Amino acid sequence: MGKTEGRAEGRSAPGGSLAHRVPDLGALELLLAVARLGSLGGAARELGITQPAASSRIRSMERQLGVALVDRSPRGSRLTDAGALVTDWARRIVEAAEAFDVGAQALRDRRDSRLRVAASMTIAEYLLPGWLLALRAQRPDTAVSLLAGNSAAVADRLLSDEADLGFVEGLTVPPGLDSAVIAHDRLIVVTASAHPWARRRRPLAADELAATPLILREKGSGTRQVLDVALGGLARPLIELSSTTAVKAAAVSGAGPAVLSELAVREELAMRRLVSIPLDGVRLHRSLRAVWPVGHRPTGPARDLLALTRG
Repeated sequence: MGKTEGRAEGRSAPGGSLAHRVPDLGALELLLAVARLGSLGGAARELGITQPAASSRIRSMERQLGVALVDRSPRGSRLTDAGALVTDWARRIVEAAEAFDVGAQALRDRRDSRLRVAASMTIAEYLLPGWLLALRAQRPDTAVSLLAGNSAAVADRLLSDEADLGFVEGLTVPPGLDSAVIAHDRLIVVTASAHPWARRRRPLAADELAATPLILREKGSGTRQVLDVALGGLARPLIELSSTTAVKAAAVSGAGPAVLSELAVREELAMRRLVSIPLDGVRLHRSLRAVWPVGHRPTGPARDLLALTRG
């Protein structure tokens, strides 16, 4: 057996090919579907493969990475802590592949129309995909690239001319940007169904929420800004994570209460994987905004995308 073949069968050497160390796109898409649906069978149906094939693909990915990704039980499939982190990375890879595909198509057609979008995480994960699909129907020749990050990162991208249009979730418009409100959102406190709060009969007061360590997004995110303002800067982080998916996975695992957009937890609430905790005297509402540099109102594909967000 040759040296290269030995590496392919065992653990890859640090300098080996990425193809031996990184799961293929199909496996990553399957993991994302399991994370979203909470069910290996549901993920298999969505991707058009059998459940045994899906299970085999997950096991193969776990062997390749050397970590357990999914806990399986009769009630469904739940990401492990490592699985939640890998899922966050997988989303970036799949989004990059989609952007690559759109860009390659534009190159093949010798088109020069492009749109660079920067969006904060909740909008990027739960609203933007639908808008971009609608834009592709209108402008099939437009190559779209998406840069996802927190609201502060979106502002930096726009002001450094690395994006044509941005979307943010905070209470205020970052300096140097103009904006238009495109939607409204509400943050809610959620816990796993086994948490003591899930059985409480009275709403949660602001002082009790402020005194409890929470699973939170990082500072600079729109979600964190809304919570900090509502609690007078007294929110106590149990864990700080840089993506909505990671916060949600930690909450589902029972690590503690979390504060998330209502948009992000609809499926988990419907399946009782998470429970919404009523609040008393805590306002966690926010506007979702499209943003662009002052004096540079969107034109071309950016203008068309802005119009679709208001449809």
